[in-house]
Amino acid sequence: MRKVWLLMVGAFTLGLDAYVMAGLLPVVAGDLGTTVSLAGQMVTVFTLAYAVSAPLVAGLLSGVRPRLLVIAALAVFTLGNALTALAPGLAVLLLARAVAGAGAGVYSALSTAAAATLAGPERRGRALAMVMGGMSSGTVLGVPLGVLLADHTSWRATMWLVTGLGTVALLGLAAWLPQVPAEPPVPVRARLGALADRTVLPVVGVSFLGAVASLGLYTYLAPVLASSGGVGEGEVAPYLWAWGIGGVLGSLLAGPLVDRTGRVVALVTGIVSTLVVAIGVLPLLGAAAFPALVVWGAAGWAFQVPQQHRLLALRAERGTVALALNNSALYLGSAVGSGAAGLALAADLAPRDLPWAAAAVAAAGLALHLVGRGPAGTDGRGPAGTGDRESAGTGGRAPARTGADGSRRA
Repeated sequence: MRKVWLLMVGAFTLGLDAYVMAGLLPVVAGDLGTTVSLAGQMVTVFTLAYAVSAPLVAGLLSGVRPRLLVIAALAVFTLGNALTALAPGLAVLLLARAVAGAGAGVYSALSTAAAATLAGPERRGRALAMVMGGMSSGTVLGVPLGVLLADHTSWRATMWLVTGLGTVALLGLAAWLPQVPAEPPVPVRARLGALADRTVLPVVGVSFLGAVASLGLYTYLAPVLASSGGVGEGEVAPYLWAWGIGGVLGSLLAGPLVDRTGRVVALVTGIVSTLVVAIGVLPLLGAAAFPALVVWGAAGWAFQVPQQHRLLALRAERGTVALALNNSALYLGSAVGSGAAGLALAADLAPRDLPWAAAAVAAAGLALHLVGRGPAGTDGRGPAGTGDRESAGTGGRAPARTGADGSRRA
């Protein structure tokens, strides 16, 4: 599991880079002499590059050694952030964010698959939780530090911090990450088939709707709290920390729970149900929303661990491609959720009503999960230690197994 820590450091840097830019938009716009709305396009470019690169590269290069791809992806990500820090104008900045997003998307998908392989079937849930915990920790711990650094120096200093962290992770992985068995090359038909696979698509759809609800609403948490509980602009930070701390706890605790119980489908049902309730009660709590925020953060980050676990078990020949699609769905869901919430507020929807809209989207994700989980009785346990103890959604086929050499086969 020590090798997984190296991958977790890279994930921490990804989490920091993905979310810190939103807090730097006014500063970046002022420095480059442009508007906040135009500067905000760097978030859109990053997200789109992330979403497109993950499934594309994971599929096309599925026969290449994962160690090489993981290191190369982190190098591209780090280079993109260095270019961001040096960008003299908006055009170069957008190009740099596209480069960083492409590297981030590929690293996120392949590092998650590599962590699961390195840990072995019996500790797959813990490994997935560590990588997801790295991303959530980057958001909780890194983003406030990055914004604070920008306030006292410049936004470019924050980007050099991200570049430095990426370099540290890159050197560590180059020195100590062992070889990871490569999956067999995935035919073009199989790669395209993953986009319409009836066992993969519902899982990815649930991840997308969960991200729309959770990450989209988080973007506008400050006006929501101000509208429903009279929380002033300068009083929001403790509430953001409450959400973030819950996210770290949820993402780290979900892995051992998956490994211990093996009831992955049932865990997703419970976690998404909790997410619906936690978000839905926010307007009713006002300034006393701390417990709901902790639960919301925990559920919002935790449910991706069993989701990734399911995808790795569903399709041996498409495992990495399916995982990449899921990661893309998260980022697209975050972008769609933020954009939709912004449009709703522009259309004069009261901020205190946003949580109810988000809860409705999360409930739609729960409904999709319940419909797409397969026939009754597929949520049972299997032999301990297999790591694939559910066949839900496999259409009656046996789930993928991991051999003694770490290779995946049906």
